[in-house]
Amino acid sequence: MNYISIGIIILAAFLLSLVITKIEIPILKKKAGQNIREEGPESHLSKAGTPSMGGIAMIIATAVVALAFQIIMLGNMAEVVIVVVVFLGFGFIGFFDDYLKIIKKNNLGLRAYQKFGLQIIFSVVLAVYLANYSVGSTFVYIPIADMYIDFGIWYIPFIVFVMLAMTNAVNLTDGLDGLASGVTAFTSLFFAIAGILYGVYSGAYFCSAMCGACLGFLVFNKNPAKVFMGDTGSLALGGGLAAAAIVMKLELMLPIVGLLYVMEALSVVLQVGYFKISGGKRIFKMAPIHHHFEKCGYSEVQVVIAFWIFTIVCCVAGFGII
Repeated sequence: MNYISIGIIILAAFLLSLVITKIEIPILKKKAGQNIREEGPESHLSKAGTPSMGGIAMIIATAVVALAFQIIMLGNMAEVVIVVVVFLGFGFIGFFDDYLKIIKKNNLGLRAYQKFGLQIIFSVVLAVYLANYSVGSTFVYIPIADMYIDFGIWYIPFIVFVMLAMTNAVNLTDGLDGLASGVTAFTSLFFAIAGILYGVYSGAYFCSAMCGACLGFLVFNKNPAKVFMGDTGSLALGGGLAAAAIVMKLELMLPIVGLLYVMEALSVVLQVGYFKISGGKRIFKMAPIHHHFEKCGYSEVQVVIAFWIFTIVCCVAGFGII
């Protein structure tokens, strides 16, 4: 597998995602109009009614193209299949949550314990499989030290933590037009190239397909968005990206190249924690942090472009490390 193969996979997923998104938008308009929370930025109120659950297109494009190219290249199906299964599993959790909130008009959707419980199940499945059947078993690569460490009995809880943290961080990042889809496209491209460098082609196939699918969806998701990915898309992207990085033994590169995801999640944790201990005071004008910058007077497009550039810089730094 070489860089030409990566380009072909990205192009195939891009076209498939583009076509499916184009088809799904009028269907979703009839059933899945997005509700905008009143406590969010005032400028977002005009987005009410924009179809959500558009992540279905990215899920289909990524899974189909990744599996198809794995078959064509006659590669080992096991690792790409487990990544796709986890990817689809997290997408199902998001879809069910969106279905309850948007179509059934149940504002609560899945309860927190239900959502996290299902996420833990899929995360444990991945961790147990890799611990027992993967080449590296319970070893984890430490990038800066350039060495592998055996996590032993701590491997499974570590992987579960990585999966939950990454998935929900991507979910929190999905708050502006084109933000999560664009950032994930860049991050996926990094891991696709890293997969080639480390010879983990199953991970490279999947990440290439995810990159193309995000770009195809971005055509309609950029500002002003014609469709939102919903939890269907954001949970699937987070789960799929984390699973692919873990399979490639590059899970500790996630907080480096995906530093923006970390910042988004950390801003919410800090905001909530400080609010409780200070008796109602806030660190940020609004969390997640992309809303803080909007409240500071920056336009949605300016924030998204700045965050894209920040992610590109993180990915370049990641290449310097590996």
